[in-house]
Amino acid sequence: MASKQMLAALVATSMALVFLPTLASATDHVVGDSQGWTLGFDYAAWAESKQFTVGDTLAFKYASSSHNVAEVSGPDFKACNKAAATSVWNSGDDQLSLNKPGRRWFICTVGSHCQLGMKLNVTILPATTATPLPAPAPASAPSQPQLSRRALSNW
Repeated sequence: MASKQMLAALVATSMALVFLPTLASATDHVVGDSQGWTLGFDYAAWAESKQFTVGDTLAFKYASSSHNVAEVSGPDFKACNKAAATSVWNSGDDQLSLNKPGRRWFICTVGSHCQLGMKLNVTILPATTATPLPAPAPASAPSQPQLSRRALSNW
């Protein structure tokens, strides 16, 4: 009787694992980690060490009296063209949602901060879809008696 219960539990667990989807979760990226959005930080290296996905958030944390965040196009990013900003934030704690795949470019438009390296570009990947986990390998328990076909068919 205990063997039937163990077999039923094993089958139920295996079925649950096969059909349990892997859930994707959004990530909140604090730009510059503990340094925040400031001068003297390598944002290119920081961005290369991260993976950005649709649904993630960029959190720009900075002194609002000294900096801001502006979104620009790729060519304007390269040229630090602050006049071409499509959006500007200046709260000191800006949460920007990454809602579609592609590239986005951000600069600080205060003084020559952009020219001094206060600029960030990120590539946002499409959201991952849930995929089933692979079926677990059959477990063999040498200490347990093997059930015969007849025993299984009577179950």
